[in-house]
Amino acid sequence: MAETKGKFDFAIDRGGTFTDVFARLPDGRERVLKLLSSDPQNYKDAPTEGIRRVLEEETGQVFPREQPVDTSLIGWIRMGTTVATNALLERKGERTALLVTKGFKDLLHIGTQARPKLFDLEVAMPDVLYEEVIEVDERVVLQKDGCQLPRNDPKRTVTGGTGDTLEVWKEVDLEQVEKDLRGILSHGITSVAVLLLHSYTWPEHEKAVGALARRLGFTQVSLSSEVMPMVRAVPRGYTVCADAYLTPKIHQYLKGFTSGFKGGLKDVDVLFMQSDGGLTPMEQFCGSRAILSGPAGGVVGYAITSYSQMEKKPVIGFDMGGTSTDVSRYAGQYEHVFEATTAGVTLQAPQLDINTVAAGGGSRLFFRSGMFVVGPESAGAHPGPACYRKGGPLTVTDANLALGRLLPTFFPKIFGPAEDEPLSLGETMKQFHHLTDEINHFLSLNQSQVGENKPQNNVVSNIQSEMSVEEVAMGFIRVANEAMCRPIRALTQAKGHDTSQHVLACFGGAGGQHACAIARALGMKTVFIHKYSGVLSAYGLALADVVEEVQEPCSLKYEQQSFGELDCRMDQLSKRCSDTLGSRGFNSGQITTEIFLHLRYDGTDCALMVTADGYPGNPQSCRAGDFRAAFTKRYKKEFGFTIPDRPIVVDDIRVRGCGKSGITSAYKPKMEHRQAKPVMTTKCYFEEGYLETSVYLWEELPCGVSIRGPAIIIDKNSTILVEPSCEAHLTNKGDVCLTVGSDHNFILGTKLNTVQLSIFSHRFMSIAEQMGRVLQRTSISTNIKERLDFSCAVFGPDGGLVSNAPHIPVHLGAMQETVQYQIRALGSKLKDGDVILSNHPCAGGSHLPDLTVITPVFRKGVNDPVFFVASRGHHADIGGITPGSMPPHSTSLQQEGAVFISFKLVSGGVFQEEAVTEALMAPAQYPGSSGTRNLHDNLSDLRAQVAANQRGSQLVGELIDTYGLAVVQAYMGHIQSNAELAVRDMLREFAQQRREQTGSLEVESEDFMDDGSPIRLRVQIDEEEGSAVFDFTGTGTEVWGNCNAPRAITLSALIYCLRCMVGQDIPLNQGCLKPISVIIPPGSILQPSQNAAVVGGNVLTSQRVVDVIFKAFEVCAASQGCMNNISFGSEKVGYYETVAGGAGAGPGWNGRSGVHSHMTNTRITDPEILEKRYPVILEHFSLRPDSGGAGQHCGGDGVIRRLLFRSEVVLSVLTERRVTRPYGLKGGEDGAAGLNLLHRADGRVLNLGAKTSVSLQPGDMFCLYTPGGGGYGREEGNRTPEAKRRRLYETFPERGSVFEYRLAQEGV
Repeated sequence: MAETKGKFDFAIDRGGTFTDVFARLPDGRERVLKLLSSDPQNYKDAPTEGIRRVLEEETGQVFPREQPVDTSLIGWIRMGTTVATNALLERKGERTALLVTKGFKDLLHIGTQARPKLFDLEVAMPDVLYEEVIEVDERVVLQKDGCQLPRNDPKRTVTGGTGDTLEVWKEVDLEQVEKDLRGILSHGITSVAVLLLHSYTWPEHEKAVGALARRLGFTQVSLSSEVMPMVRAVPRGYTVCADAYLTPKIHQYLKGFTSGFKGGLKDVDVLFMQSDGGLTPMEQFCGSRAILSGPAGGVVGYAITSYSQMEKKPVIGFDMGGTSTDVSRYAGQYEHVFEATTAGVTLQAPQLDINTVAAGGGSRLFFRSGMFVVGPESAGAHPGPACYRKGGPLTVTDANLALGRLLPTFFPKIFGPAEDEPLSLGETMKQFHHLTDEINHFLSLNQSQVGENKPQNNVVSNIQSEMSVEEVAMGFIRVANEAMCRPIRALTQAKGHDTSQHVLACFGGAGGQHACAIARALGMKTVFIHKYSGVLSAYGLALADVVEEVQEPCSLKYEQQSFGELDCRMDQLSKRCSDTLGSRGFNSGQITTEIFLHLRYDGTDCALMVTADGYPGNPQSCRAGDFRAAFTKRYKKEFGFTIPDRPIVVDDIRVRGCGKSGITSAYKPKMEHRQAKPVMTTKCYFEEGYLETSVYLWEELPCGVSIRGPAIIIDKNSTILVEPSCEAHLTNKGDVCLTVGSDHNFILGTKLNTVQLSIFSHRFMSIAEQMGRVLQRTSISTNIKERLDFSCAVFGPDGGLVSNAPHIPVHLGAMQETVQYQIRALGSKLKDGDVILSNHPCAGGSHLPDLTVITPVFRKGVNDPVFFVASRGHHADIGGITPGSMPPHSTSLQQEGAVFISFKLVSGGVFQEEAVTEALMAPAQYPGSSGTRNLHDNLSDLRAQVAANQRGSQLVGELIDTYGLAVVQAYMGHIQSNAELAVRDMLREFAQQRREQTGSLEVESEDFMDDGSPIRLRVQIDEEEGSAVFDFTGTGTEVWGNCNAPRAITLSALIYCLRCMVGQDIPLNQGCLKPISVIIPPGSILQPSQNAAVVGGNVLTSQRVVDVIFKAFEVCAASQGCMNNISFGSEKVGYYETVAGGAGAGPGWNGRSGVHSHMTNTRITDPEILEKRYPVILEHFSLRPDSGGAGQHCGGDGVIRRLLFRSEVVLSVLTERRVTRPYGLKGGEDGAAGLNLLHRADGRVLNLGAKTSVSLQPGDMFCLYTPGGGGYGREEGNRTPEAKRRRLYETFPERGSVFEYRLAQEGV
């Protein structure tokens, strides 16, 4: 199909700024072309113009621009486009309405209920894609064994595509739907998305609604059961909305594109790239599969050109553009994800795992509180970097220009207001001189302060003297490189791969300047840059295959009795793929199919999409291959263990059919044996200073030549920097292969070097992150492995926090208290090979289920630990009076589970299994209590925590090996000082404003728990020092229940509040609390006695402490102030959730509705998963209208959640703000209080109060009304308050599996 002899073939990547064209000419030659994607003065459509230019120049015939292009000379056209992505980012899709099951109109607004940025009080989240919602009065539920609902009316039962039996409780009311649809048609909306619960398995109701909508004249009707039939309503809902929102825009674009050709391209094979790296015919191209259409071509391009089937060395793709960098991996197979977030919208569709980080050539440079910061803000195309002559800010591109790594003479004159001037080195240097003066002023100030006050940390003896402009520019380049290394490390190490054993394939305009440095930082020895690296996305389209994918859900176990049905379904899907590709002109020799099963261990959520490639079938497997062997091997590699006695469940069957149609490059350059001649030499700045650097033109280099660095190789579309100690070799195909030498010996002293400060900050964070990856991979419980409810951290020899990843707010300061307690308690008794386990509140614990494992890091020749590493994980059960170890009515610590103060979990390198088992079972000695109900998971997770600490210890050791102990400890001190500085700056700024407004430097506030206990705070600020005393004197006494909060909880809340008020990324460590003195009266609710019950303090009182701090500083109105802890269980099942409410409004923003706030950020279980796994039906889940406080800016609304129980369970609720309401601020009104109601099956309605445990019968329904947020500012007339809008590409630039992991981790 790819052979079109005697014709022109085109592969075109239409990007946001540039359109790249790759053309294969009739004689086999190849041409590339780059033009602006939008240039309305000269042409209507860039791809059409690119084709026209090539045809005109190569044939000598005239192809007038105003006439449709003659297609008789065109063989095929392949395109990748960012049309869908841009429409999503800019929210310029089709006007759309959503049809959803009644009771769930706000389901997609609430989403997972987690906020994307933990410390962003505005909670900026993307708008939903639909304009209007129609609630469809219908309901289908899964039939469940053991369901005891008292229902007399017989219901129709149906069998779903997964094999599940369903009951139709309410047939769809098509008459009402028709009325509603006519209503939205009259508003001019012609695109609809349909999402009905459980339609992934039984789509008949959706099909009926879809047929009706089409009959009424809707032009785009997207059904969730057709777009992506996978379980989980929320991501499926986002996906179907994206499809309805974007597909019309794609069709609109295609109509415009085809109209530029004679006959509308009827006789030309036109294919479009999908997000999964496969091509599809133009008429099949749809919104939900188009999001990564542009970058996918680049992945195919580097995968096919860089990966050697002989050597099988895996490749990292590194595509650095203007605003962001795309990172991906290829090791012989494309790595796909099946759920990913783009522009704040989670899509459930197969897509290449492309990780986008907000660091590119246009990333802005900042110096904040003594630290070099790159991005995430970008200069964009307008105004662009400072050197573009349009008044733009300093960027990474400017730093490269300042160092002589970009040469303006080789750039076209397209800059300045009239777009006719060269790049401006003068403007770049002017801004760099200004920034360098600012940095040197900071350094001299701190130098004098160090002279006056002997530093507390003896290691920090002095600070570097002033920096040159070049040192500043070089510093920013190094920080940018480290920012780009982090996702590469995460992408490889998360799946058990060694980063250094990869080849770096570099493409995109800006990557060549950074490739050597990034490869060296990651330990890679080879960088590959293809001759078409500047247009590799377009070239990749020419190499790609046509792909047809089919997928259907399944609920079978992978076992002998299911193999027959699985084989049959696989055969049917394979035939469908082959038939479709056959109808597109492929013969059987060109078609291949690959079968995947989406497998997971029963009772877990970690599903892997597995192919049996390399695992042939046998009598104990399916015909298509031994999927069990493939699954267990991959599970072992990624997670470090398997669960041999656990059944394996098949969630989905997927078949990917490929029509082999990619071209092979026929063009062979001539080998010439001549020397490479530089076109000029220039001075370029490196670590050693300025060096003579030869400049070569890539097109003039003979194949086979080698060039030693330093050198610059320039192409029409990119610049490659060959650094000193690196060598470039031109292959026989004209590609550049760089051999990366080891770094010259850069000796770093203990002086504060502000550049190294940023780099060490990244390195310490990277250690904590990698510990977290090991813990997630090797743990076994749902809480740690899937909900990611854990934190890992690095501490100094004094137990002071150095870096904490990720940021679970309630863990923030608490672990430091735990480590410092152990240092005081054990001191010299700590030996190499010991690991300590602790969870007691008196030893810095938060609540008992959070078990902290601490490992001292020893160094040869040093008696005491040089660092500590620790991991804290939430264990699902550690005994006590209720399953889950979170009783709502506990009155003493012993009722809440097993207690550890300074327990040696590992002694002399030996895991103390017997002793820890005994301790975990010990709560059984107390009346009404049980020992742990899940010993196996406890032991497995504790071993995983030990393994994570071991990894942290190893990485700290490697850092010390590289830089020396004195330097690493010095930078630990510098990083803590940097956080301290940021907090002092914030306190000084607040004090100045406060003094000017009121003349006082003292603030105070008070709020109450529902039982009337006051939390009082008085803050005294010292403006000169930038310090403050937080005094909680007057706070209520310890309470009889469990709302007592250990001291560590208050410190966590304080660090969280300080970080929110600082308003920028700072290292979260003990430095944050250095300027703060905290006074908490002993015996109070915030510092209770040793055996007080504390489980509610962790999840409820922590929120009230935050409310009180923000009230004192008048930062924003109160958010819901509660986590709404709901759990239910029986002997067979247990479930726990926390539920969203309203966020508080603030100066300039409305509070977000239906979101978690402050000290929690847990995701909520999807409605379909909840009903599939538990004896419950979710009757209703929506926002609670008018529960947010009114004001100039309104508080966010809480939610209404109704659970109907199908069997006997015990329900526990642990809530607050049922009496006291979340306060409004500056004249704004209070938010509504929450309410917990129980509707008994016999019709009685009971108010359960804030905290209770109650036995429920089948047919009982629990109704939860969560609190709203407070309003901000006095309401003025009837003006509707407007929320501040942010440009989405500034707010949501990142994507990919590394980003998803961090989101999930912060969503705990």
